[in-house]
Amino acid sequence: MSDKLRIDKYLWAIRIFKTRTQATSACDDGKVKYEGTNVKPSKAVNIGEHYEIKTAARKWVIEVRGLLFQRVGFEEAVKHYADLTPEEDKVIIPHFEGTSFYTGKRQSKTGRPTKKQRRGMEDFLEKGEETNQ
Repeated sequence: MSDKLRIDKYLWAIRIFKTRTQATSACDDGKVKYEGTNVKPSKAVNIGEHYEIKTAARKWVIEVRGLLFQRVGFEEAVKHYADLTPEEDKVIIPHFEGTSFYTGKRQSKTGRPTKKQRRGMEDFLEKGEETNQ
């Protein structure tokens, strides 16, 4: 495997962005900076580099600790970077507090019901209609 790793692929692999397309768009929109300069999505990542990243939910300042060529679980991904974000920038924007980004699961009682919950509601409603007739 090649030793070169693109910044968009790295940011996706360490789970800063949900999709590689979002990581590429962030680079193109100037939301990923290296030494104060905007980064192109194809920039090669090296261990020890510091990046400033602005996502919809918060700002990040990370140091690359290891290269990660494939997306892995959160517990493994955090071993490949150091979060150097100042405390005042670690505050998550309130609009995004209800989402659970890293687990991939929605918080209970928010959003659409799951298939299991929907089936339970349908069974309940069907039983209610049978007793009314």
